[in-house]
Amino acid sequence: MSHQIKPSGRETFFPESELIVSKTDLKGRMIYVNRLFCAMAGYTEAQLLGQQHSMIRHPDMPRSVFRLLWDTIEERREIFAYIKNMASNGDHYWVFAHVTPSYGTDGKVAGYHSNRRMPPPDLIKDTIAPLYAEVLAIEKRHANGKEAVAAGYKALTDFVASRKVSYDELMFSLPRAA
Repeated sequence: MSHQIKPSGRETFFPESELIVSKTDLKGRMIYVNRLFCAMAGYTEAQLLGQQHSMIRHPDMPRSVFRLLWDTIEERREIFAYIKNMASNGDHYWVFAHVTPSYGTDGKVAGYHSNRRMPPPDLIKDTIAPLYAEVLAIEKRHANGKEAVAAGYKALTDFVASRKVSYDELMFSLPRAA
């Protein structure tokens, strides 16, 4: 659905006290979304369930960020990441996402769970948006998709390394919503 939607350039926000919640299967298809998810994305629950979570991906998001996210959760580890999403009307909204594997009674990963908070707008404007724009520009220099993601991933990991901390330490050193 999102491939037909054009970004409007309008940003929307949600209350800092509320969480956007979703659950997916192992392939990233949504199996649960809360009301706030529906409201921010501009879709009904019925329109979202069974669809790829990537349907709300904003074109400004570097694909390498999602490579990092998927690599991490597939290693059975949690990850925190800043993500720019796009609603059905083209508006966008930023989230600070906490994504974790969900386990079945057999102890195997059965899917993924994500809670998202409203990030501080100044952090997005001053740090995250410029970083992602730089990484996306690097990705766009490559016609081959795998090479683009690899180059963006290297730029992203080089940025983290330049801070002399791990990715997780960097995410938690940046100011974020309570």
